[in-house]
Amino acid sequence: MQEITRNTKETQISASLELYGKGEGKITTGIGFFDHMLEAFTKHSLMDLHLKCTGDRHVDGHHSVEDCGIVIGKLLRETIYPIKSIERFGNGAVVMDEACVECDMDICNRAFLVFDMSCHADFKGRVGDFDVELTEEFFRAVAMNAGLCVHIHLKRGKNLHHIIEATFKSFALALRRALTPNERIAIPSTKGAL
Repeated sequence: MQEITRNTKETQISASLELYGKGEGKITTGIGFFDHMLEAFTKHSLMDLHLKCTGDRHVDGHHSVEDCGIVIGKLLRETIYPIKSIERFGNGAVVMDEACVECDMDICNRAFLVFDMSCHADFKGRVGDFDVELTEEFFRAVAMNAGLCVHIHLKRGKNLHHIIEATFKSFALALRRALTPNERIAIPSTKGAL
């Protein structure tokens, strides 16, 4: 199990991650909907994540959400690399009622994020106490700090709650599949290193 503590003037975060866990989480960020999303991520990635964040929510939720993404990304990087004997590529599409979000991923130590919600007329606003625009900020922080190439694409959807939840779940599913052990692969690159 990897552990990390990150303290800044904006947030204080302590977290631990078990990569091949049981999907159990204990999440406290002070942002209810975000807690719900991280619990969904934990459940569907089958990782065990404990995370406590105290942030400057009197400003807004941006620092808390982004910094949690940074911490989760760093935990993933410390646990995954150097990679060996995993599938490396993963994808998953998750439907929630009218919404469908697809995530494709490469665990390649080259960070990149494509976050395409363009088929939603207005991907803005709030779900509970969560600013919708922070969804992209979270996934950017995770991808950049974990060294993941991630493409997230909204295929269809109207309800923001459904869209965001399908996004977190599809990311979890793609990550779980990419991390599937496969001893036959050894180092999953023709370069011999990632």
